Amino acid sequence: MLLLNATYEPLTALSARRAIVLLICDKADTVHDNPEGPVVHSAGTAVALPSVIRLRNYVRVPYRARVPMTRAALMHRDRYRCAYCGGKAETIDHVIPRSRGGAHSWENCVASCAPCNHRKADKLLSELGWVLHHPMVAPKGPHWRLLSASNELDPSWLQYLGEGAA
Repeated sequence: MLLLNATYEPLTALSARRAIVLLICDKADTVHDNPEGPVVHSAGTAVALPSVIRLRNYVRVPYRARVPMTRAALMHRDRYRCAYCGGKAETIDHVIPRSRGGAHSWENCVASCAPCNHRKADKLLSELGWVLHHPMVAPKGPHWRLLSASNELDPSWLQYLGEGAA
């Protein structure tokens, strides 16, 4: 379940239990219902689990300079496409290999298919004559924090995540 701030800024993905507590305690409102979603019953009430909820009061989010680099966020940044051939990416490759001093960072890692990753091994792009299909930059924006923490996105979340989330 997606949790939005009072300003509709995406905050995080929640467990169903935490979302129910926020809804029952009147700390959050349903923004996007999930018609096929489960309904949680108790002795006195029934709560349909929505896919998106919004806090009633604004929560200040502490500023963080960089989005953490995770496998899920890197795959989202590269749109699950190999940076070398454009095929379906399955692995992460270090453009400058770690064996040659390359860092494990946004600026040195790309999504890659297994055959390209295997062919490249610990070589530099210049040694193979390869080029990258897109730049290696660290993503910016509030929705990237959510993408770095979640492998799967509910399609109903995309309208709340802004540009670049699709």
